[in-house]
Amino acid sequence: MDKLLNLIGLAQKAGRLAVGEEPTGAAARARDARLILVAADAAENSVRRVRHFADAGQCLWCRIGADKDALGRAVGRSSCAMLAVTDIGFAEAIAKKLAEGDERFAETAEKLAVKARRAAERRREAEAHEKNVRTGKKRPAKKTAEAGEAEPKRAEKRPAGQAAAGAGGKRPTGAQSRGDAKKPSREERKRSAVKAAARARYADSRPVKRGKGSAKKEKQ
Repeated sequence: MDKLLNLIGLAQKAGRLAVGEEPTGAAARARDARLILVAADAAENSVRRVRHFADAGQCLWCRIGADKDALGRAVGRSSCAMLAVTDIGFAEAIAKKLAEGDERFAETAEKLAVKARRAAERRREAEAHEKNVRTGKKRPAKKTAEAGEAEPKRAEKRPAGQAAAGAGGKRPTGAQSRGDAKKPSREERKRSAVKAAARARYADSRPVKRGKGSAKKEKQ
C-alpha cells in the first residue's frame, strides 16, 4: 500500500490528479479522467457519485484499501475521499500496483493497459504527422494505371497529303489554310503608309558612294 500511495503522490506532484468531489466530477465530465480512486471508508453517497462520474466520463473507478486520512496524506491534504487520475500512464501504473496486491483489480489493470497502448499509438501517429508537416514530406502519388493495364491508344498520324486535303479530296486554298487573317490596327496602317511615302520620295535618288572623302580641287 505504501508503494501505491507513493505513486499517487508522484502523480499529484506532476499535476496529473483532480482531488476532491468537485474537481473529480469536472474532470470526468470533460473526459479527462482515466481512473477514479475512492477511499475505503468513503460514504455510500460518495461511492454513488463516483459511479455517476465514471458513467458520465466513460472511465474506470475502483475502491482502494487506503482510508481517507492515508489518501489525504499522499496528496498533501488532511483527508481525501476521492480523486481522479488524468494521465493514462499514471492510471495504468496505479492499476498495476493494485492488481499486484489484489486480483480483483486485474481486469481494471488489463483494460487500462489496452487504453495506454492505444494512446501511445495515437501519440506516435500525431508526432509522425507533425514531423512530415515540418519536413514537407508528401505522400507518394497514386499510379494512374494498374499493373498489366493496356496503355491508351495513341491517335494515328495521317499522311501529309491526306491531312491537308479537305472534304472531297481538294486541298484548301491559302486563305482557308491560314484562316481569317487578323486585321491590322490603325497604328499599324499608319506606320505602313509612312514607310511607303518615304520609299516613294527617295525612289529616284542614287546611293552615296563610300570613299575617303570629296575629290581634290584642281589647281588653277
